[in-house]
Amino acid sequence: MSRPSSDRRVRKVVTDRHGGVSSGDFASFNLADHVGDDAADVAANRRRLAELIGVAPERMVYMEQIHSPNVTEVTAELLASLDGGPVEFSDALVTRETGVALVVLTADCVPVLLSDEDAGVVAAVHAGRMGARNGVVPATVEAMVALGAVPARIHALIGAAAAGEEYEVPEEMARDVEERLPGSRTTTTRGTPGLDIRAGVTRQLLAAGVTAVDADPRSTISGENFFSYRREGRTGRQAAVVWIPDA
Repeated sequence: MSRPSSDRRVRKVVTDRHGGVSSGDFASFNLADHVGDDAADVAANRRRLAELIGVAPERMVYMEQIHSPNVTEVTAELLASLDGGPVEFSDALVTRETGVALVVLTADCVPVLLSDEDAGVVAAVHAGRMGARNGVVPATVEAMVALGAVPARIHALIGAAAAGEEYEVPEEMARDVEERLPGSRTTTTRGTPGLDIRAGVTRQLLAAGVTAVDADPRSTISGENFFSYRREGRTGRQAAVVWIPDA
């Protein structure tokens, strides 16, 4: 796991599959509690993540990700109501609260972390194939703007995900996603139809006025340091986290 830098107000962190206590198919730093892993191991991994980044465990906010375009603002009131549970029916979180870490879990889908430091607004997005196709990324930018963010000031970090040259899909699916997420259709190394969701998401961000985009080029499918549903089926989830530290 990479540690946050110390010279920026906003912190962004991504994990890989190493450094936790889970075993078997979920070895070792699985952070998902819905994939069949031992609940105590997941809880221990989540506590470790919170400790490493310096955020109280009860202020780590997870989502019940459903591959939707739904965006939820995390307010102090919502945080108090969660009682340690996830935000329901959401694939993006946005907040102006400090000391609140927004978490997206992935195992091939695209994690997107967004921030406008001047406005004090951050967001975490689960951009899976369907969520990205249906506009979760531009919807999140719109939600940030409603809280005072300016697209030209937003920085985006796109984490490791399924690479287009390995993400093989049926031709009909490739055409459908390309129609709604331009720039995502590609051809795999096998010469078959494929999808590069990171490329489509990058184009969406640029169209929304977000030009400061950094993307991790690594593929979760072939990168054994990551959990990959396409490669393994029964597996864990890594995390991408964004937060504004308390003053």
